[in-house]
Amino acid sequence: MANEIIIKKKINNFKKKIFVSGDKSISIRWVLFASIASGISKARNLLISEDVLAAIEIIKKFGIKVIRRKNFFVIFGKGINGYNYKKNIVINAKNSATLGRLILGLLINSTETIKLIGDKSLSKRDFKRVASPLSKFGAKFKLKNDYGLPLTIKGSKNINPIKYNETRGSAQCKSSVILGAIRANGTTHIKAKKSRDHTEKIMEDLNLPIQVTNKKKFDLIKIKKIKKIKNFNYNIPSDISSSAFFIVLTALSKESELVIKNVNINPSRVGIITILKKMGVKIFFQNKRIYKGEKIADIKIKSSKFIKPINCPSKLNTSAIDEFLVIFLVAAKANGISYFKGLAELNKKESPRLKWGSVILNKMGIKNIITNNSIKIFGNPNFEIRKKIVIKNYLKDHRVFMTSVVAALSFGGFWTIHDSQSIKTSFPNFLKIINNLKKK
Repeated sequence: MANEIIIKKKINNFKKKIFVSGDKSISIRWVLFASIASGISKARNLLISEDVLAAIEIIKKFGIKVIRRKNFFVIFGKGINGYNYKKNIVINAKNSATLGRLILGLLINSTETIKLIGDKSLSKRDFKRVASPLSKFGAKFKLKNDYGLPLTIKGSKNINPIKYNETRGSAQCKSSVILGAIRANGTTHIKAKKSRDHTEKIMEDLNLPIQVTNKKKFDLIKIKKIKKIKNFNYNIPSDISSSAFFIVLTALSKESELVIKNVNINPSRVGIITILKKMGVKIFFQNKRIYKGEKIADIKIKSSKFIKPINCPSKLNTSAIDEFLVIFLVAAKANGISYFKGLAELNKKESPRLKWGSVILNKMGIKNIITNNSIKIFGNPNFEIRKKIVIKNYLKDHRVFMTSVVAALSFGGFWTIHDSQSIKTSFPNFLKIINNLKKK
């Protein structure tokens, strides 16, 4: 079958420099902000994945012109109120919860009813968590089973500011409300549990009326109505979540060294680095710099001969939420028992990822104990696989696929991994980079 890959042996040692695809979170946000800016905006290294292309298709539905050049994208923004709301518009967020939730924030002034749909996986995810606060602005929602997709939204002419307490540590919920707030007549107040802050960074870089006060466990955010967003260009840095697979592969491979160039190391995203360093993995930041408020660096990783177990502090969960599957692979090779807790949110991703983390470890032969929000992993520093393993029926979750590839190349065995097309949603170049690392 063309939609599966077979891996028969571990990867040989390597010493390379690589570039990873553009940051997905920033790519989607650039598309949305550029669409409501006034004038022409350009982006280089925009992630060309199904999720980002879905964002482009959505803004086209609202009359926004987009051109793709060889090395960059151009969006012709029509201004803060430039969307053309025709009757019977249906928009498709496909697999992207980031896109599906954020675009709703921009649609709370729609003059027509708009239908939002997604793929099978996205349709099962919780959209009430954004519909509830956005409805307080004045928008009207109808959700399937009062929970998920498909849903419809009809905007309001008079959008009132709100007070919103975000308790999950969800950047998607927070950003959706921020995007709603830029249309409200007054000041919206948000108290948000710490989460990635790319939306705030973009707004601050554009000198938009947002004020962020950082507290220890949460942020206080004030947003006022926006009259105009100037056009802006963006050289999008590489994605830390995509880089994570190569960081772990290098750490688990013998006598290997890797430099990943120009990676976004936003403090709200580098939980994996903090966790792996605590476990003894050799990771270094080089050429650190600031670009549009974002911290950027080259990441250097060396093979780790000795990996320590970890009782992972749950305060790091939010900043590593997309990387736990590969972190579990590192714990599998630790000299002792690792414990991860407070991870119920993992099971609300594209697939129930906490469960799939346990499934992969079980198939490998690594003892683990799982609850609905925690996992205990009994590591073995000398662990190798000498059996056949099949990975399938995982709701085409790209991170399950990529984690399985890293496991196969790190621990050996004979792996058949189905649904290789799943990577198109977020990281189409993944296997190309893997093959580059295999070459001498």
